[in-house]
Amino acid sequence: MKNNKNSLAIFESFKIRRHYDKKTETWYFSVIDIVATLIDQTDFKKAQSYWTTLKSRLKQEGNESVTKCDKLKMQSADGKFYKTDAASVEIILRLIQSVPSKKAEPIKIWLAKVGYERMQEMSDPEKALNRSREYWQRQGRSQKWIQQRMMGQETRSKLTDYWSENEVKKGEEFAILTNIIHEEWSELSVKEHKNLKGLKTQNLRDHMSEEELIFTALAELSTRRIAETEKAKGLEENKIPAKKGGKIAKDARIALEEKTGKLVVTGKNYLLKSKAKKKLK
Repeated sequence: MKNNKNSLAIFESFKIRRHYDKKTETWYFSVIDIVATLIDQTDFKKAQSYWTTLKSRLKQEGNESVTKCDKLKMQSADGKFYKTDAASVEIILRLIQSVPSKKAEPIKIWLAKVGYERMQEMSDPEKALNRSREYWQRQGRSQKWIQQRMMGQETRSKLTDYWSENEVKKGEEFAILTNIIHEEWSELSVKEHKNLKGLKTQNLRDHMSEEELIFTALAELSTRRIAETEKAKGLEENKIPAKKGGKIAKDARIALEEKTGKLVVTGKNYLLKSKAKKKLK
């Protein structure tokens, strides 16, 4: 959508209130502000009334997930904070599909395109790899970086496959082990590493240097090999290989830093500079 200079225009004259949840690394947006933007309504009460009617209709249609919004305190025009319906990007995108609006059409078209592309990727995974490569190229990444990023992802996939096959649950348990490995080799938690780079919802690995990617891959490869050797099962048993694998990469990182006098873990990222952001707006 960034390639379409008109795709962001629907928000130009409206202030969209938002809240960032650091714990879950999730952005929440004011539903009424989004609705007001879509129906081009500057009167808050009328936008609120429209949302109330829409919410009632969606509930009658059985569309409960879209209407299950969080109540967050956000600053109103009078400067005071009031509880208002707020939703994540996923819910907002589903809501947009329910609003008859010309302004919503570019997003609806984009959602249909993305949905079709994901269906293609399910039947032909190579398309997903090619799409990722094209995305990184557009972001200005070098071929060497892209190759390392993809190799690192393959290493990561083999590790998570092992976990899945050996009684480690996806989601929270994957995250716990990943953080153990990362903290062991880099001496920073995943969250601390993201903070160092000034990231929020962005993928940390997409903002790693070539060195950071290599040491991450070494830590995860070592973890899998040790886990396979020790036949680790479940979360608790896999914590041991995670620490050992991370330690191997940590020792290698320290050795390299001593030889070069340069830190491997840095705050460098690939975020767009402020000037580039202004152009997109």
